Amino acid sequence: MEAQNVEISTRLTPEMKNQRTIELLYIALQQGDTSTVTKVVASDVEWWFHGPHHCQHMMRLLTGEPRSQVSFRFEPSSVQVVVPGHDCVIAEGWEGSHVYWVHVWKLKDGVVTELREYFNTWLTVTDYSLGAIGWDMGRCTVWESVPRDLARGSLPSLLLAI
Repeated sequence: MEAQNVEISTRLTPEMKNQRTIELLYIALQQGDTSTVTKVVASDVEWWFHGPHHCQHMMRLLTGEPRSQVSFRFEPSSVQVVVPGHDCVIAEGWEGSHVYWVHVWKLKDGVVTELREYFNTWLTVTDYSLGAIGWDMGRCTVWESVPRDLARGSLPSLLLAI
């Protein structure tokens, strides 16, 4: 079985490996598997946050705060690579109808080096290095928040250039 997993692993593109790493990270966080978390997240991870201070749940999990003290559960509705060739994976999810979150993970050699965390914020991600396809005012939109229940309300909107 192990040889089969190695064979499958060698057929994955770097982008697919990064996406799988982030999917496994969320599973490890839900299970309290600190060993896996410390293997895939750099000890000096760069973290940016946009949202209410009381919503800094992911950083509390990544710094080892016991799960029993962090009641928020991250269950992504989507995890995807946004631009082939970039080491960037985006996950988003909902907690009921009042909380929307987005995580932008940057990886280097399969290890998370940067996390940008957004709570109750619509996010548009653009890539200025892409060609003319999809350009809008000099930028190419590669990912946007998926509207859901909060579409009836008003949330701040941010543009992230990668």
